[in-house]
Amino acid sequence: MTDNRKRIDLDALQELVDAIVEEALAYPDHGKATQKIEALKDADVDRLGMAIFTRDGDTVAGGDADAPFSIQSISKVFSLELALEALGDKLWKRVGREPSGDPYNSIMDLERHEGYPRNPFINPGALVVVDALCDQVGGEGETRAVIDFVARLLGEDDFGINDTVARSDEEGGHLNRAMASMSKHFGNFHNDIDIVMKAYVRQCAIELSCRQLARAGRFLMLEGHDAAAQRDPQAARRARRILSLMMTCGQYDGSGDFAYRVGLPAKSGVGGGILAIVPNTASIAVWSPGLDRNGNSLLGTLALELLTDKVDWSVFGEIPTR
Repeated sequence: MTDNRKRIDLDALQELVDAIVEEALAYPDHGKATQKIEALKDADVDRLGMAIFTRDGDTVAGGDADAPFSIQSISKVFSLELALEALGDKLWKRVGREPSGDPYNSIMDLERHEGYPRNPFINPGALVVVDALCDQVGGEGETRAVIDFVARLLGEDDFGINDTVARSDEEGGHLNRAMASMSKHFGNFHNDIDIVMKAYVRQCAIELSCRQLARAGRFLMLEGHDAAAQRDPQAARRARRILSLMMTCGQYDGSGDFAYRVGLPAKSGVGGGILAIVPNTASIAVWSPGLDRNGNSLLGTLALELLTDKVDWSVFGEIPTR
């Protein structure tokens, strides 16, 4: 995309964010809270938050931007970064980089491919990524690895783990265990399944606000233009590769529609959060717990569509003004 380096007008952006939140909340369909996790079934779908963390370090936020929520599958972005940092391209011997064409928790797709998940953002792929991390740091260490990484990204540890959500996720995780067992059957899972499951549900139960999540995503937004990435080109290369997977696989079976409507790499979670990245410009987090049929935040997607249309942020180029 064109590198938009002009300074963002924060006052205008604040007015726009407030207007977008109001407009999105007026939409008649707010979706339905996930029914797959007992602790999240009764979430209030009439809430919406948005936060934008800019390249210059400013934050613009609106709605319920300070409300904490469990990031769920958005955590897969952080665990993937850690696994790629530890293993590099060796990771791709265990997990693919293609959209699945099947639901994110499909065991049939995993069986068809003999325990080799199609990408790291569907559940079997995420479990293999966590298993790979367990190889590096040990099961108990991985329980803290993603949490500690998020704390480093935020420069703080002022966030928590929702133990009720983690417990609910673990107790209801029979299908995830089945997928881990399938991968183990084909030799693509090394550690004790219960240890990996504990690490996985703990990272999914990390609670962040939109304001915090947008700030945590800055390592992807900067994509090599910050000082740390300039010292380490590999960090920039990892960010670019993760962004490509977010673009093609980050919204499950809704990834194509999301690319058409929003035009940004993004990762969703069934807690209602979405992390979207405008490379070299902004990291955006939205949250609204009502989901669409693909398991992505309905109002969150709408809010991002309104934002990118009005600000003209897209990886597919700018629209010329007359």
